[in-house]
Amino acid sequence: MSEDNTSSATTRRPDRAAFIIAVFLFVVAGVMAWDAAHLKTIAQYDRIGPATMPQVVAFGLFCLGIWTAAEAWRGEFPERDRQDVAPVIWIIAGLVGQMLLLRLAGFSIATGLLFAFTARGFGKRKLWISLPFGIVFSFVVWAIFSQLLQLTLPTGPVERLFF
Repeated sequence: MSEDNTSSATTRRPDRAAFIIAVFLFVVAGVMAWDAAHLKTIAQYDRIGPATMPQVVAFGLFCLGIWTAAEAWRGEFPERDRQDVAPVIWIIAGLVGQMLLLRLAGFSIATGLLFAFTARGFGKRKLWISLPFGIVFSFVVWAIFSQLLQLTLPTGPVERLFF
């Protein structure tokens, strides 16, 4: 009998983070629906056109937003563990570094930096090992996409050295 009393005493409050996620889902759904409404239609002989799938996805995101808001209001999301911010900062720093270096240093160096910083974020402490490995791995990816598949990727000093 005492178990019933403790379960009613431990009711949870609405989840603020889940409300933020629900608002984000509504915003993305609204942007997608607006964009789909402004797509030009080539021919009017069929109801299915280029705007159909974006409208379906926008509707799905809107439904997910409603569901997320309802679950957040009831407080039924499980308790989240405390977030460690340092790995996220390492990964974001790698992404920013890649964006800043892509045109200047080329694909291999910029993506190698992203690889090394992401490895650091996931716990690999030795940047002096993961940075050269990331550059070599990125160069191989660049060579496959650029030379074999004939796609245009940013070139830098490493790519110009070999090709």
